[in-house]
Amino acid sequence: MTGMNAEKQQAVKPHYHGHRDRLRARFLENGAEALADYELLELYLFRSIVRRDVKPIAKDLIETFGSFAEVIAAPLHLLQETKGLSGKVALDLKILQAGAVKLGQQNIMHRPILSSWTALLDYCRSVMQFEKHEQFRVLFLDRKNRLIADEVLGKGTIDRAPVYPREVIKRTLELGAAAIILAHNHPSGDPTPSRSDIDMTQQIIKAAKAININVHDHLIIGRNDIVSFKSLGLM
Repeated sequence: MTGMNAEKQQAVKPHYHGHRDRLRARFLENGAEALADYELLELYLFRSIVRRDVKPIAKDLIETFGSFAEVIAAPLHLLQETKGLSGKVALDLKILQAGAVKLGQQNIMHRPILSSWTALLDYCRSVMQFEKHEQFRVLFLDRKNRLIADEVLGKGTIDRAPVYPREVIKRTLELGAAAIILAHNHPSGDPTPSRSDIDMTQQIIKAAKAININVHDHLIIGRNDIVSFKSLGLM
């Protein structure tokens, strides 16, 4: 009787179990590079959604938001609107994003930024690339150009984040920083500096220079590229 029950259970075993095992094996053998974005998302969802086929959910998420990175960066309320995705699972995805951001931050915090420039760009991309509204950040450095703080000093609409030079300078003095790097995103995806971006940057540089604070650069994060004011000769 026991043998018959075992055979019956095996016969009704969900079809996706074998798929999950195969996907895990591919990941173990070849890493994430061997998987499409929806497959990597499936791997993560396996642990949150145990008793359902998650491939359709993963594909819906990628189709809706565009990529693995865009899925985990999506607002919580939009994730919750996805069919088959509970509030708990949506929150799990946001926790994954928070972990990725924290990892990037650890790679640059208290380290000389100018010699860790690639890590800095990767971090800025991870925290701002898929933001739906404009966000203005300031990275504060000590006299050895080590990052001591990273703060959002302005949040706005899809095309503007209000930033006041006096607030930037005030916070720089409060932290005892010797230099700063400015960064903001363009939700449109195009990182080309606007006239207002250039004017605002010049105002901050002028105010910082008066108190011997160095502004190393201003970075604009687009969908696929990052533009440096210094590289463009704008500062």
